Amino acid sequence: MKDYNKNKPTIAILGATGAVGTQMLEVMEERNFELKDLKLLAHASDAGKEYIFRGKTYVVEEATDKSFEGVDITLVAVDGPISKKFMPSIIGAGSVAIDNSSAFRLNDDVPLVVPEINPEDVFKHNGIIANPNCSTIIGLVAVNEIYKKAGIKRMIVSTYQAVSGAGVLGIEELKKQTEDFLNGREVKSNVFQHEIAFNIIPHIDSFVENDYTKEEMKMHNEGRKILHDNNIGISCTCARVPVIRSHSESITLETEQEITADEVRELLSHAKGVKLIDDPKNNLYPMPIETSGQDLIYVGRIRKDYSRKNSISLWCCGDQIRKGAATNAVQIAEILSKGRS
Repeated sequence: MKDYNKNKPTIAILGATGAVGTQMLEVMEERNFELKDLKLLAHASDAGKEYIFRGKTYVVEEATDKSFEGVDITLVAVDGPISKKFMPSIIGAGSVAIDNSSAFRLNDDVPLVVPEINPEDVFKHNGIIANPNCSTIIGLVAVNEIYKKAGIKRMIVSTYQAVSGAGVLGIEELKKQTEDFLNGREVKSNVFQHEIAFNIIPHIDSFVENDYTKEEMKMHNEGRKILHDNNIGISCTCARVPVIRSHSESITLETEQEITADEVRELLSHAKGVKLIDDPKNNLYPMPIETSGQDLIYVGRIRKDYSRKNSISLWCCGDQIRKGAATNAVQIAEILSKGRS
């Protein structure tokens, strides 16, 4: 493994012009990420675009198999097929890939990391470190301290996912449909399976044989891998809602040991990456409009679930583009570059 303590790393962002790639650049600047050099890589159609980072202009280059020579860490912000295409070149050049796609998340030799939960897994890589799905990150950050204190036997999760999870086109479709609906025009759907304006669609990604969607199974499979606990039962329903940014989740936990709502509030008031917003008497609880544009997972509506013994319900919200993708990847890169957890 390279010793990044001796030399600041050279960083590449593959997919630098996309929503997550540009957010990675912003997050690195915000967090004063120490680096030696920076390469911005994208499709040939975006080559030549310019971005300013710390007062210096960087020109986007076309991504090729030779783009990763001399790169220590590659932040991968492209979809699975493109990630798979370039991964041999990234690893062959001696660069460590931090991959935001789903291509390698469940591979046995690829660590799946949320820095607030399992930072030590960063150093178990063989060239690839995977970034979990956004909903998995948001939900697990919210419940991690509960898991450590009382254990979790079962999780029932319902997600309310913003249209920006489908990219810029998803945002544009919501805006266009809303405008058309309010002006009495025909509403057309191109990005989503059905009209999203003034609607909820309980369908994200494709359905698999068990009638869950791939998005729902990500929470099940990734959650168990991150926590290193295959005994947790996880059932998830994912829905698309007419919200521009930040995903929300309703989570009910059946814990191994009894834990009260007050104990959960105390735990989460000190939890890494969490902001406790739980004052229902004053109408204070997490909402996507307040969590957008920052990196904490807001948690509230904490209460005992009276339908089952040792059961707690809560509500959480988080920015899926930042903590759910870009920031999580940059945090992993920080751990890797400093050589410690």
